[in-house]
Amino acid sequence: MSDKNVQQISGIRQIAVTVSDVDAALTFYRDALGLTFLFSAGPNLAFLDAGGVRLMLTTPQGAGSVGQNSVVYFNVSDIHACHQRFVERGALSERVPQLAATLPDHELWTGFLRDPDGNLVGLMEEKR
Repeated sequence: MSDKNVQQISGIRQIAVTVSDVDAALTFYRDALGLTFLFSAGPNLAFLDAGGVRLMLTTPQGAGSVGQNSVVYFNVSDIHACHQRFVERGALSERVPQLAATLPDHELWTGFLRDPDGNLVGLMEEKR
């Protein structure tokens, strides 16, 4: 197969987060973080919109384990205000925002929260 026939990745469409209770996780991601609820597909699947990327909340499937996921990072503006607002809405703060890297044209700031199952949720702002 030639390289011109190989499809290129164009972005992330969906991220799955393994949770113990879809309803509790839905409350966190919808109400505390403010993501838009899209739809449910049965009692163990809920989908939300995170700026054009679909977030799928699911109970463990196959080898999945609650709280043992990759970190989902959400892009925000004014990371300090967002972190504070999310904590006020019920999110558990893991680490307040701090400078992660100084790049030639901007600063990268990150902060972290925990969802009800202990999954790490990252907040990210690229300040120019």
